[in-house]
This record gives sequence, structure tokens and C-alpha cells, in this order.
Amino acid sequence: MTSPPIVIFRPSPSGGRRVTVQRDGRVQILGLAHSDHDVIVFLEGAGLDDPERILDSAEWVEWRGGRAHRYEAA
Repeated sequence: MTSPPIVIFRPSPSGGRRVTVQRDGRVQILGLAHSDHDVIVFLEGAGLDDPERILDSAEWVEWRGGRAHRYEAA
């Protein structure tokens, strides 16, 4: 099984989660998200269609080091 192309990392100490996308064998940092809306905007900017639909898809998104959809510092 391959890793999902989108990774949303654990919340930083100041809040927010780094969002990356892998394509063409390269990892691109999209930004620091403070909400699902931020993630959706980043993914739209990266050219993904209908990013709201894929946020809960394990095929597309890996939520690392924290609960999905939570952005505050632990």
C-alpha cells in the first residue's frame, strides 16, 4: 500500500498544522492550516478537485500526530 499523498502534521506548539502534498515524486509544503477551511483552500490552490470530499479519506489524507480536524496545540 502506498502512503496518502496529503499529510496533515501534528499541531505546532503555537497551533496550526503543516499541510503537504506529494506529487511527481516530490513533497510540496502547502502551508500552515488553522482550520479545515485553510486545508481546503490550500488543496484547491494545488489543483485538487473537490477537496472537502477527500478530507476524511484515508486514501488521500494522513492526519499525523493528532486527531483529525483539530488544529489547536496539544
